[in-house]
Amino acid sequence: MAQILLVDDEKLARSLYGDFLAGAGHDVTAVGSAAEAREALAKQKFALLVTDLILPHSDGMELLAFAKSTQPDLEVLVITALDKVEPAVRAIKSGAADYLLKPVPPEVLAHAVNRAIAQHSLLKENEALRMHVALLEAGQRIVSTLERDKLYEATHTAFHSTLGVDALAIFTRGESNELELSATQGFGETPQGVVELQTLGRIRGHIDEIAVHGGQVEIDGLDFKRAYLVPVFDNDVRCGGVLAFFKSELPQTGLDAFPFLARHVGMALRNQGKFAAVEDLVYLDDHTHLFNNRYLKLVLEKDFKNVTPDSKPFALLFLDLDYFKSVNDTHGHLVGSRLLVEVAKVLKNCVRDNDVCCRWGGDEYVILLRATDSGGALKVAERIRRAIENHKFLSREGFTIKITTCIGVASFPEHATDATTLLDFADRAMYRGKKGTRNIIYLAAKNLEATPASRHQTSEK
Repeated sequence: MAQILLVDDEKLARSLYGDFLAGAGHDVTAVGSAAEAREALAKQKFALLVTDLILPHSDGMELLAFAKSTQPDLEVLVITALDKVEPAVRAIKSGAADYLLKPVPPEVLAHAVNRAIAQHSLLKENEALRMHVALLEAGQRIVSTLERDKLYEATHTAFHSTLGVDALAIFTRGESNELELSATQGFGETPQGVVELQTLGRIRGHIDEIAVHGGQVEIDGLDFKRAYLVPVFDNDVRCGGVLAFFKSELPQTGLDAFPFLARHVGMALRNQGKFAAVEDLVYLDDHTHLFNNRYLKLVLEKDFKNVTPDSKPFALLFLDLDYFKSVNDTHGHLVGSRLLVEVAKVLKNCVRDNDVCCRWGGDEYVILLRATDSGGALKVAERIRRAIENHKFLSREGFTIKITTCIGVASFPEHATDATTLLDFADRAMYRGKKGTRNIIYLAAKNLEATPASRHQTSEK
């Protein structure tokens, strides 16, 4: 069933089409003018607008434009007695899903309505998928941030980018088990002491009674219209809270994402100073806490599906450590495992927050560089190569292990226009370095030798 707004100045047409659509199981609101339609659009969300092109004191094109500006995801079906091509072209260019001529047979109307609603549902599903992936990325950045100050910055960035939060106050329990204001982000020149004065007492009085999914609270004295408090849990214990401020109204959708991100804040707080076990997070490598190859494939599939003629380039770096087996043979597998974790930290320090850093498997890593062509990717690859070459691994544990890496670079659309080929080209470029001097970077090319399957079945690099 879908919410449908039917607009036609002819009472008979409204009754005929309205009864038919209602009989098909839809919830139909039928009105006779553009003014009534605008009023209905202001009060309610609809999946489909079915409108006549000729209306009293207005026309369907004006109503179509208004509807799209009010509800951008609304599908529009135009029905009219005008048997001309030009109005149909205008309607389609303005965002109409279809254009039907009166009288419309019931089966034709049913087909057009079903197709428009299916399109609306598909767009909603795609929007939800994009939101889900964005939340996964935001949550991963929060939970993998091990420095307290950077955690607060990552939390504000995540809440701002995914939920439109303008400012954030983070509260944690101190040694006395009382809530304390730990950090503020987004308040401009307002001192943290002023934020604390206006919020701390209020939060202490509400945190134990606020719902798990959060709730709106009244905060005076700060230049924001709305505030939303979400508790932060350490397992089942409330260990703090995130207070989000909005300059306008609360978002109509996405409030269920607040507790999702707050849970990641709780995990990050619990895991400060150590490497946390995150095996339950399906898209994370349980050893390095980077994304895993399953997640990389998901992101690449999504990115290639969303490619348009105006899409920016992006690039892959395929890394393989040189002679990593000798580290295991000399120092043992435990030291080798710790080195892999430290390599992951070096890689994350060399790329931006919105780049995707993955452990592909063994001592192989893959990095997706957003909005980066092959020239930019080569510069990043060189920065990584030098960083690994110059780094003294596990020095805190009493070692000074030196290691190098080979890096293959491939970019979209220069080298490939699908995920499988892009990965293969980056892998081939890396393998070209392994066969030569090592500690080198190679750019993808069509004539590079394919990597043998046996290479992935041995730890000898």
